[in-house]
Amino acid sequence: MAVGDSYTYGEEVNDDQTWPAYLQRLTGRRVLNGGVTGYGFDQTVLRAEQLADRLSPSTIIVSFIEDNLRRAEMGTLWWRDKPWFAIEGGQLAYKPAGEPSWAKLPRRFHSYLGHWFHKLPPPQRARAQLVENKFVEALPSRLQHLLGYCVRVHPVGAGLEIAKLLIRRLAELQRTRGIKVVVMAQHPPVIWLNQSEARRLRRATQCVLDCAAASGLATIDTYSRLAVEPAPHRHYAHTHMNARGNSMIASLVAATLPALLGETP
Repeated sequence: MAVGDSYTYGEEVNDDQTWPAYLQRLTGRRVLNGGVTGYGFDQTVLRAEQLADRLSPSTIIVSFIEDNLRRAEMGTLWWRDKPWFAIEGGQLAYKPAGEPSWAKLPRRFHSYLGHWFHKLPPPQRARAQLVENKFVEALPSRLQHLLGYCVRVHPVGAGLEIAKLLIRRLAELQRTRGIKVVVMAQHPPVIWLNQSEARRLRRATQCVLDCAAASGLATIDTYSRLAVEPAPHRHYAHTHMNARGNSMIASLVAATLPALLGETP
């Protein structure tokens, strides 16, 4: 089973061009795609736990990008309330999604806009949504907060500490359920186009991978595989992997997984 955000779900490609779909064809094993567009690392771990109870997979691949850590610092993202975790006494405290009353008016406006979006064909809808996101994200964070677009519940940087505690939950899931958990880092196209941003993204993702390895979880970093390509950014559609990029990710996972699971390739 694969869980994660839009990189796992397969934004900007067809269903049969996602990396979980390619992985199923390469390995001959059934692969369930549990990715959800826009999820933070906190939501991804919650989904892994929920689907583990329902589906009892043998292996869970938890995919993330660095921005998933920032999303764990939010109580609202992209006009939608989300569950989040507080850190109380060094432990995670679950906070269910709620709707603050001051956000109702802008959300009602966005719901009307959403009706218009959904009348568009899928490719045009995706582009329109992207334009809207880029416009609102260009606004100051306080204005985003007032509009109800992005409501922060943690200071900048807290997402990494939350992720470290969430890794413990994944380790507990592996220990108690006997499900092998693999934590996999994926990377946005900006990592190949901006060196200073690349260093920041690499530091954060490596910290999560190191924490996972120290907790007894298997890890995969897709950076090295893409880095050997002459033009890594061409494996992306716009902001997500294209079919070729997803095929490459699946090939890496298929080649790596047997050793991680203690199997003969």
